[in-house]
Amino acid sequence: MRKLKLQVQMTVDGFIAGPTGEMDCMTFNWDDELKTYVGALTDPIDCIVLGRKLAEGFIPYWGSVAENPDNPEVSAGRKFTDTHKVVFTKTLEKSEWKNTVLAKNDLVDEINALKKQDGQDIMAYGGATFVSSLIQHNLIDEYHLFINPAAIGNGMPIFKELEGRQNLKLVKSTAFDCGIVVLHYEPKRG
Repeated sequence: MRKLKLQVQMTVDGFIAGPTGEMDCMTFNWDDELKTYVGALTDPIDCIVLGRKLAEGFIPYWGSVAENPDNPEVSAGRKFTDTHKVVFTKTLEKSEWKNTVLAKNDLVDEINALKKQDGQDIMAYGGATFVSSLIQHNLIDEYHLFINPAAIGNGMPIFKELEGRQNLKLVKSTAFDCGIVVLHYEPKRG
């Protein structure tokens, strides 16, 4: 069965954005080692799941990167543009994006159906609401938490919807020169 991996940036105090979605606390000037880590993480995926809010910026942004051969991230842009994407939405009626379908049914059913399909692993990107729902329903198989060297005191958390304790096993922690520490966890199930 395919794994659902989560890659998300967050502050040391657990927020993926400020109270109104601002991301000025995140480090975007990544060093080469972190870029290599992300490449190794994303290369073996053949499906991306996104919430609608993030998709509206993510998909057009990476599409424009893919179309610009002078952009240093053109290969990442092509990867994200060419990879099959599933956008979870209650409001969109049709997808305007290349290689993208909409999922409008129950989140748990849709994710479990994707996991049962043939293929490589699935990567989840999203805002606080979408990611919180994935976590709440115990759908994440691997967490890749990119901890940024900032604390903001208030913002958008992703673990607030948990109805009980979720134990995680640390697989690996890696510190990068740009200040980000990536924590790779897997849920302890059973």
